[in-house]
Amino acid sequence: MIFQEHVYKFMFAALQEAEKAIDYDEVPVGAVVVHNNKIIGRGFNQTERLKDSTAHAEMIAITAASNNLQNKFLDECDLYVTVEPCVMCTGAVLLARIRNIYFGTFEPKFGACGSLFNIIESGKYNHKPNLFSGIYADEAKALMENYFFKKRAANN
Repeated sequence: MIFQEHVYKFMFAALQEAEKAIDYDEVPVGAVVVHNNKIIGRGFNQTERLKDSTAHAEMIAITAASNNLQNKFLDECDLYVTVEPCVMCTGAVLLARIRNIYFGTFEPKFGACGSLFNIIESGKYNHKPNLFSGIYADEAKALMENYFFKKRAANN
């Protein structure tokens, strides 16, 4: 599927966030929240750095966006994330009422937007964001694979 140019621009920004995670030896996932064609929240995984299992890229970006807008609801916002959101992050998207989710690559071990679960498409919630995948999927997947390859090599 071919997307409009701004989709690639914002997903590229999410990839840049994922690269920041590598600097902190974190799993390279990055996210941005966009409102009115402007990034209002950024995040990268910081679970090790903050010693907090909830410090996922999406959670940090959503918190930043909510602080920016001074509103718990982000119903005019879009989330761009390099890797398919997990159950926790998908729940946060639903609670924040984010309009669209764009993600790069699927996450077969923890993904909750099509891989392991498909919470968004379950029809069990009063909010249903639009869901798009595959934007810079190869780049996002390569970041993940390279990170875990280096981790395994360092542990041998």
